[in-house]
Amino acid sequence: MELYNVPKNSRIKVIGDIKVPPGAPEIKSGDELNFRSIDGMYSYCTTDTGEVVHLVAWAEVEIIDDQGSKD
Repeated sequence: MELYNVPKNSRIKVIGDIKVPPGAPEIKSGDELNFRSIDGMYSYCTTDTGEVVHLVAWAEVEIIDDQGSKD
């Protein structure tokens, strides 16, 4: 599923089409992230250590835990 279709505040696993802004922390296939929201063409996500990362909105992901809302 594309990240832009995932409910806010869901836990996701990154599967493919991994792109990040220049100079941003690297994201690898298989990484688990806490998806917060979409901000333009990138997302606002956090790692389990609290690091903010920005994955492209169209990245392929799998929802692990859907605690979010669709608003």
